[in-house]
Amino acid sequence: MFNDHSNVQQPQPQPPQATQPQQPPQQPPQQPSQQPMEEELAKKKNAISAIQQLGAANVPQLESNVFCLNVIGQIEGHLVMPPQNKTTKYEHVIPQIVAAEQNPKIEGVVIILNTVGGDVEAGLAIAEMIATMSKPTVSIVLGGGHSIGVPIAVAADTSFIAETATMTIHPVRLTGLVIGVPQTFEYLEKMQDRVIRFVAQHSNITDEKFRELMFRTGELARDIGTNVIGQDAVEYGLIDRVGGISDALVELNQKIKLKKGEILQ
Repeated sequence: MFNDHSNVQQPQPQPPQATQPQQPPQQPPQQPSQQPMEEELAKKKNAISAIQQLGAANVPQLESNVFCLNVIGQIEGHLVMPPQNKTTKYEHVIPQIVAAEQNPKIEGVVIILNTVGGDVEAGLAIAEMIATMSKPTVSIVLGGGHSIGVPIAVAADTSFIAETATMTIHPVRLTGLVIGVPQTFEYLEKMQDRVIRFVAQHSNITDEKFRELMFRTGELARDIGTNVIGQDAVEYGLIDRVGGISDALVELNQKIKLKKGEILQ
């Protein structure tokens, strides 16, 4: 059988239509808050990394005119300390002091100390740099400012100590191989004189009184020297005042205003 297709209408050919130019695919609109959020997250990551690596208290949400320098743990000098020791590396601290001195946005420096001491020459180098800064400086001893931490504490324009903080004053000692000749003891004595002279020049304690505290016997169980606590450090003339972080920042802001000529001395 055959189907009859005579009544079936054939489809008419359509006229060619004009082709429209192809539009490039539109990018979805970027959220306006996405980029600032990414920048803020990057700043926080950089701040955390700085705190972990250098102990720098950079708060990304606040632009401060005060630089905070932390001196904690053991002051590491020419020899690298074991990895379990908490240290302040002087090759990190010195560039920070130079940067704070050169940065026009930084108008003052506060030094926070909680250190057991460490390398004598490295500690004196840090103290000398703080003492020769042109910008106002304030130090505060929290917990402890022992041994070579004493010159760093007194190097600032004004020094504070917490009521419960301590400072151990003792003679210079050497570790490792020591050659038992008179020149070694002369070298030790000269290094000790450098420390005593610096402390006496940058505080109200006399050379004789500091030597007396350094060589006092019977106070420390396994050493000679003196353990000075809070108010005692002020009475000896070693530290200027007893106070906390708020007292230190108030004093520093007053020094900044005085330098800028906003208040009369």
